[in-house]
Amino acid sequence: MEVKFNNRDPVYLQVVRHFKEEIATGHLAKGQIIPSRRELAATLQINPNTAQKAYKEMEEQGLIVTEGNSPSRITSDERVLQSIRGELIADAVDAFVASIHNIHVPVDELLAIVKHRIEDSYAKQAGRDENDDRS
Repeated sequence: MEVKFNNRDPVYLQVVRHFKEEIATGHLAKGQIIPSRRELAATLQINPNTAQKAYKEMEEQGLIVTEGNSPSRITSDERVLQSIRGELIADAVDAFVASIHNIHVPVDELLAIVKHRIEDSYAKQAGRDENDDRS
């Protein structure tokens, strides 16, 4: 598990976002056991209190479930799991819109540019995946 931390956002929120991304991409499955707080802190080289705060936040959001002394698991609540992808997309779109707001690009032009960039990105990723399969 690797997280590239930025200096803008609190580390515990970046950990929460990382877990959301892992769930949205299918790298973490519903009901899957996740590392303990201490294991996560050691792996990510963060303060154990920060890991604890991230887990508390994920529990409050319903992303993970911890029952008694059992290991924490990714939720099995389909409603929560489905909402994660939408939330990540909305956050990315909001950040994008805020960053280009002052340029006043017509929507049709903007959509064409975004469509082209995404298609290029997917094509490059597919090419990398093919090369990885050949290795």
